[in-house]
Amino acid sequence: MIIAIDMMGGDFAPLEAVKGVLQYLQEERSPARLLLIGNQEAIAPLISEYNVPQDLLKIIHADQVIDMHEHPTKALKEKQRSSIAIGFHLLASGKADAFISAGNTGAMLVGTLFSIKALEGVIRPTISTIIPKESGGTGLLLDVGLNADCKPEQLNQFAVMGSVYAQLILGIDNPRVGLINVGEEEGKGNILAQATYPLLKENKHINFIGNIEGRDLLIDKADVMVCEGFTGNILLKFAESLYEVSQRKQVKEEYFERFNFENYGGTPILGVAKPVVIGHGISKAKAFKNMILVAQKMLEKDVLGKMKEELQ
Repeated sequence: MIIAIDMMGGDFAPLEAVKGVLQYLQEERSPARLLLIGNQEAIAPLISEYNVPQDLLKIIHADQVIDMHEHPTKALKEKQRSSIAIGFHLLASGKADAFISAGNTGAMLVGTLFSIKALEGVIRPTISTIIPKESGGTGLLLDVGLNADCKPEQLNQFAVMGSVYAQLILGIDNPRVGLINVGEEEGKGNILAQATYPLLKENKHINFIGNIEGRDLLIDKADVMVCEGFTGNILLKFAESLYEVSQRKQVKEEYFERFNFENYGGTPILGVAKPVVIGHGISKAKAFKNMILVAQKMLEKDVLGKMKEELQ
């Protein structure tokens, strides 16, 4: 198992990426082989300074970096020697089994869609996020921004992919799927919600429980919560603000601590042939460690292979 890491992506690169690699190697009993992609002159001294074990590491030099505010498509085309472009080349050519980055999100999305094939039958890949539940468990919300406009058939596929991910990665048996709506009744909602409901109801590959409302997101009502990316991204950013406000107000509460994105690492792109995990731009060591763990677990559990089976 080989996992490629963009060491130059994020506001604190490459230092926090190196520290995250160290944490991963120290804590994981059976670590994967890691390809560290980035400026060798910047990475190598940090590897030595922090005494990072090197038997499972290989530095792949990249002399270009795609900055956070660059146009994704243009940057990928013009910066073929960037850490992100090289990462996708390694993934597409079979020299890496997974790729993670906390760099330019748009470039990661464009690179995934154009470099890595979608699973057979997938209309559009999706991205999800973990939602901490008041009960102590976790839920999965998708889509959270990759697909701002959706068709009912896409939401139906998101429900299947989310259910597989919830089962294999979150450990939820027979996850309950809820369609985010403005009311619980079957006829509620806009045209998209009304057209999606019967598809989910008839889908034998999921455990559909019906519509759920905004007040249901944080309680133990549904495990997989489905919506189009416009709504999902607003909910995601709102959830992130809960943690930020609790930190500013110095509210010491275990539940709000669970909204810290670093606990979950990054967001995997679901519906493509190989694991690609996108991290937050302000990721530090803990987030990088958890991004590697997410990619490793997806490979070990063959999450994408299982999704392919369910979708067919």
